This record gives sequence, C-alpha cells and structure tokens, in this order.
Amino acid sequence: MVSLNNSRNLDGLLDITRNEFEKIAELVYDNFGINLTDSKVALVRGRLNKIIKDNGFKSFKAYYEAVVGDPTGRSLLSMIDRLSTNHSFLFREKEHFDYLRICILPELVRKMKCNGEKEIRIWCAGCAGGEEAYSLAFILDEFFGFTIGEWDIGILATDISDSALHDAITGEYPYEKVKHVPPHLMNKYLKKNKENIYKVDNRMKRMILFKRLNLMSDTFPFKKKFHIIFLRNVMIYFDQKTRESLVKKLYRHMEPHSYIFIGHSESLGRVSGDFEYMKPAVYRRI
Repeated sequence: MVSLNNSRNLDGLLDITRNEFEKIAELVYDNFGINLTDSKVALVRGRLNKIIKDNGFKSFKAYYEAVVGDPTGRSLLSMIDRLSTNHSFLFREKEHFDYLRICILPELVRKMKCNGEKEIRIWCAGCAGGEEAYSLAFILDEFFGFTIGEWDIGILATDISDSALHDAITGEYPYEKVKHVPPHLMNKYLKKNKENIYKVDNRMKRMILFKRLNLMSDTFPFKKKFHIIFLRNVMIYFDQKTRESLVKKLYRHMEPHSYIFIGHSESLGRVSGDFEYMKPAVYRRI
C-alpha cells in the first residue's frame, strides 16, 4: 500500500488510504466489471491524481464522494476513462488476421452465397484506439477487392473509454502503432503527414461504426447477430464470474458457427462447452 494518510508524498502526488482504494475498486467493479486488485493501488493513485488536483479535491475520499454523488454519471465515466488501459497497435497478434483472411472469410463467403446472403457483421468489443477495427477493415477491403461494394459489411467497434473512442474516430497514429502493418497495406491505407503521424484512409473509416458501450450492461442493443467477434485482451481485467457472464451474453449475440477471438492469455472458462476450439485464442460457436 502506498500510504495510509492523505498527504502529498515526495513525488508530489496525493496519497490514497486502503479504505479509499477499496471504495473506488468496488465502484469500478460494480459498474464496469473491472477487478482492481491490491496490485493496482499505485496505478489508481497515479492515474487519478491529476483529475483530483484539476478539480480541487483535497483527498481521494472527497473525490469518491463527488463521483458517487454526481447524478449525471459523467464523473464516473471520467474516472473509468482515466483508469482504462488502451494499449494496442495495428495488426497486433497478426496470426489472427491471417487466419481470418485465409480460413474464416472464404468459408463465410461460400456459406453466404449458398444461402443468397451478402451481409457480414463484425464486432470489436473493447476496441481501444481503433487499431484492431482498422486492421479488420484493411483485411476485408483486400479480401473482397472490387466486389466489396456488392456486400453489406458492418464493423461495430465499442469501448467504455470516451478518450479511446475519440482517438479511434480520428484515426491518426504514430509510427510505433503502425509499424507492424504489412508494407503493401501501409502504402494503400495509411498516409504519413509532416509530423510523421499516419492517418487512416477515409474510406476505411466509413466501414466502421464507433460507439460507447459498457460490456457489463444487462442487455446489448443489437438487432442482428454477429458472424465474428473480437474480444481480445479485455477479459484479463475481469474475474472469473464476470468473464463467464460476459461470454454467455456474447453467445446469445452470435450467429451459429460464428467465431470469437480472445487474447492468448485469456480463457472462456467453464462456458467453453458452447464453443469449439479452432486454434490458439480462436473459437467457433457450437
């Protein structure tokens, strides 16, 4: 624990007591499902200090009381925005995108043509700054080529963080976030400006709908089911009970024989019986 009194430490940051941390952790868990264990004390202290200082609070207790007392809910959203981790980059875990392109999309297209269908729905749940969603857009555009206009392809990308969604909609990234993009896709879909920032092609932006969504909501506002869901490196922040509840909700919003991608350090838990293992971190709905 960092400290047990509300004073400024040598680093200039306001200290947090155990009781204050536990109250904040409980608030975050109850509203967003994120499990802040004791190992996250320094993270909570560091990330919330600026917002506390900027708003003139003298302690974490005073800040917490203001958050829970805000009837608009905006203070709570501002808190989770500070605490959310949104590290990602384009073509992260490239083997997933290769498997999508080589195996899943050809199979999906064959099946749809047999059924006279031409609508593909993909959901990036926990999209961070949009890197994953744009990677998918690049793959889909390359796969369908000049016939893409004949298909109704929708990519929904959601996140709990307003700042992450702002970055996603902007679609501008430093080299560190785009350096894993294959060169031919880099030249086709990204344009570098004078500040060495790479901007996503506007046509790719139009393929994606970015929306704020809390995965802990009891129900999701989806009228149609998805063929592919990316839920990578999201469940690492949840405990087992929350993970299993979320996967059950996702199952209800997936088409038969649809696919779900998760992070390599994640598991579907006891509900994995509803899914067929395909390859590391890739499952198909039974």
